[in-house]
Amino acid sequence: MDNRIVEFVRGLRAGGVRVSLAESIDALKAVETLGVADKGRFRESLRTTLVKESNDFPVFDELFPLYFGSGGPPLQNALEDMSPDEQEMLEAALSALSGRLQKLMDWLTSGEGPTKEELEELARQAGAQWADNPEEGKWVTRRMLRQMGFEHLEEMLQQLIEKLQEMGMSHEAIEKLLGVVQANREALAEQVAQQIGLQIAQDRANRPDQLHTSDLMHKPFDALSEEETEKLRREVQRMVTQLRSRAALRRKRGKQGKFDAKGTIRANQRFGGVPFEMKLKKKKLKPSLVLICDVSRSTENVVEFMLYLSQQLHDQVSKVRSFAFYDQLLEFPPEVLQLIGDRQPDAAFDIIRRMLPYRPYGTDLGFCLDIFCKQHLSTVTGRTTVIILGDGRNNFNSPRLDLVKMLQRRARRLIWLNPEAERQWGVGDSDMREYAALCDAVYPVRNLAQLSSAVDKLLAGG
Repeated sequence: MDNRIVEFVRGLRAGGVRVSLAESIDALKAVETLGVADKGRFRESLRTTLVKESNDFPVFDELFPLYFGSGGPPLQNALEDMSPDEQEMLEAALSALSGRLQKLMDWLTSGEGPTKEELEELARQAGAQWADNPEEGKWVTRRMLRQMGFEHLEEMLQQLIEKLQEMGMSHEAIEKLLGVVQANREALAEQVAQQIGLQIAQDRANRPDQLHTSDLMHKPFDALSEEETEKLRREVQRMVTQLRSRAALRRKRGKQGKFDAKGTIRANQRFGGVPFEMKLKKKKLKPSLVLICDVSRSTENVVEFMLYLSQQLHDQVSKVRSFAFYDQLLEFPPEVLQLIGDRQPDAAFDIIRRMLPYRPYGTDLGFCLDIFCKQHLSTVTGRTTVIILGDGRNNFNSPRLDLVKMLQRRARRLIWLNPEAERQWGVGDSDMREYAALCDAVYPVRNLAQLSSAVDKLLAGG
């Protein structure tokens, strides 16, 4: 049980729940004291010791039955209420079915479903190892049930009934058999769903280099409803926690430094080149950022979340300057950033719209880059990472590639975050392919999962 609790803690952490080592030890002590016989008390002992914030209760409630459930309701044995003659009829009828279908019917009639090993192998064949969220898990579950023969079950049952009728089994016995098969069918489907859910949770916990939150993170920004956007705003703090933990861990490792061969050789010349003193390269992991964000209506969601992340992760960067562009360029006022941090984006963008009023085909990045270079170029140094967030469309105005090239040479890195699908680059008024060739990296940010991954890479790169 201790090993399963440790796995559960890893699953919670992968889901964005902060669980310290001390809290994990408290959970193990609570279970040792209270025991596991009373499942309700066992559940509450883990919930009390491992979860500190109410926002994390849904993750706990989702994962607990996967790690500590019974694997689904038990299957019933249809043979128990049958006479010896009826059992022989059923066995003879089942033996006439084809291999895979016969195995499924054996499971549904004997009360002995697939073993844990068989379920794991069936899940692997269905592609469970590639699923990364509950929505994909549902697809894998459906595929696994099809592979087991569920889609042919009705046809198979009809053949079985006809065979049993020919053998002389009574109508009452057949009806009772069908009732058991239907109940077992639902129970086995639930067992399969639980197996897939547990496998996804365990795979997530075993991939510490990836970020995990809800599957809504993978929905494109431009397809989010107002209700879904509001839900993401509530959930994004869990993802911020993951980003901060990962950045802090990298910084801790960075303090130790990497072996510096050249520095070691130079430092040990006085010892005849014998390396008595080891020299290490220490990497500065706190980047200085300059954000240049397209604030046209189509990019508001991604800009909102990017600004929110940059504020919440302020302790992971040395400095952030944030600029908005449309047909003009301006630095985001403090009151706008405060409203974004307070999760009042509508009020924040109302201010921006008054400062940069909408007009048809108004976006002009080339002109705005010219303003930036004339008025704010001093903000970019050899330690600065410049981030341009936009779709690279200029309404057929000059893209000013020369200014982008100059910024790339002046900055430590030039990163582009693009919310538009790559297949649309270069189409119409898009200058993105030309911009991409001048950048150190281009990251897609069509949804919050991609945006958080891009931010994680930015923090990792310094």
